[in-house]
Amino acid sequence: MRLQEPTETSFGRRSTEFAQSRPDEIDLVIVRRDGSEVGMAWGVLESRANQIARMLEGLGVTQDSVVALALPTCVEHVYASLAAWKLGAVVAPLRHDLPHWEMDRLVGAADPAVLVSDVHAAPGPVVGRQALAATTSLPDHALPDRVATHVSLLPSGGSTGTPKLILHPSRGVVDDNPMAAALSADAGVEERTLVNSPLYHGPGFQFVAPRILEGKRVFVMERFDAALAARVIEEKQITYTLMVPTMLQRIAQLDDVGPANFASLRRLVYGGASIPEWVVDRWLELVPPHVFWFSYGSSEHIGLCMMTGEEWADHRGSTGRPVGMEVSIRDEAGNEVPAGTIGEIHQRPPDGQRTFEYVGAPTPEPTADGYYTIGDLGWVDADGYVYIADRRKDLIITGGANVYPAEVETALSEHPAVGDQVVVGVPDPEWGRRVHAIVEPADPNHPPAVDDLRTWCKARLAAYKVPKTYEVVPKLERTDAGKVNRTRLSATRSDVGFGAS
Repeated sequence: MRLQEPTETSFGRRSTEFAQSRPDEIDLVIVRRDGSEVGMAWGVLESRANQIARMLEGLGVTQDSVVALALPTCVEHVYASLAAWKLGAVVAPLRHDLPHWEMDRLVGAADPAVLVSDVHAAPGPVVGRQALAATTSLPDHALPDRVATHVSLLPSGGSTGTPKLILHPSRGVVDDNPMAAALSADAGVEERTLVNSPLYHGPGFQFVAPRILEGKRVFVMERFDAALAARVIEEKQITYTLMVPTMLQRIAQLDDVGPANFASLRRLVYGGASIPEWVVDRWLELVPPHVFWFSYGSSEHIGLCMMTGEEWADHRGSTGRPVGMEVSIRDEAGNEVPAGTIGEIHQRPPDGQRTFEYVGAPTPEPTADGYYTIGDLGWVDADGYVYIADRRKDLIITGGANVYPAEVETALSEHPAVGDQVVVGVPDPEWGRRVHAIVEPADPNHPPAVDDLRTWCKARLAAYKVPKTYEVVPKLERTDAGKVNRTRLSATRSDVGFGAS
């Protein structure tokens, strides 16, 4: 009797197949900060993953166990991820440089069978990179085939309040992802992906191992650097990459880049936060409009909006139209508001499917008609295009008026002496909350003057939106993923009065 061929391929089995068919081929390269490269051939990747899997198995990792990885972007992060999937485990990538108290809370929520970290502790077994390196004497042949019930357990984008992780109904199998196909390079073009986000961040983690297991070649930045990223795109003929606004802004401010540097790109996807319009305009000079893709979504995967640069001229400021889901803008009472009115963005996934569960916090229930919200504020135009105002938690109410930090940050970003910017609300006895701007100079040797910044903002913003205080810092406190902790920035500036008017 002939056995029926399996209808799906696990991550572990695909790795084994590639190691057998192309053991010396390198589909994954980590680009170090100095521009040097570390490549991983399939034969080595398979061997090391099998050895580390046997070590994890000896420490108690089984089907559906959680393996938490608190490592920087490095080869060991990839080895350990694939090793966990070979055991049918779920991988929880955690930011490695968190303070111990914050890591302890995340580890408590994840409850991992094993924590992989060089510096952090956990109630259960903890192994560092030195221990991973010591597994080279273990057998390296393939393990029995297993499928991870859940691929990942991702920390939420926020870093304050109750720690929570997001679990998706995703399985550790290689399949045809319709959205990935839509964003892939043109047919007949060898796809080469550049990952700019760290492996602890959702977009970074989700674009590495699954993508190479689909047969794509992936380059991963150890840490984002604008000039180096531009160089890698040109030299490696990158066809696909995803960037957050901070990354796009820093490349746009480079003096020596032009369309020739990005001629290989077939898809450049932006997402993660609001983006200044001038940054989009600059990028539409650097790449053809059909190459630049706008996207808006969340770690919860409750919905997605997209459009290309070809739609930008008629819908400036938009992040696109809903893709395979529905959007409803509602007021605080849950009532839908007219087009052009700012409210809370609600999204309804296809067929009302639940796309996520929280671990460590209650999972919110949908509205009676099946919509979810994560607290973003925005509006839709008459054509159904979505525009993001800000996160509700980031909204600054000053003197009874609403100020959206993203709008103020856009005005600041246009100043030629500003390299990066964040706007937060700080306590104020007169206004309740005061709009406070924190600015990183484009040139540290020539920082912008506070009076100049104030004049600049007054020419571009309504009076109540103009920051009342300004602060010029050598470097903004951003993660490698380009995110800032606004709550922390605000709390540590409760008594400041830099340049107060």
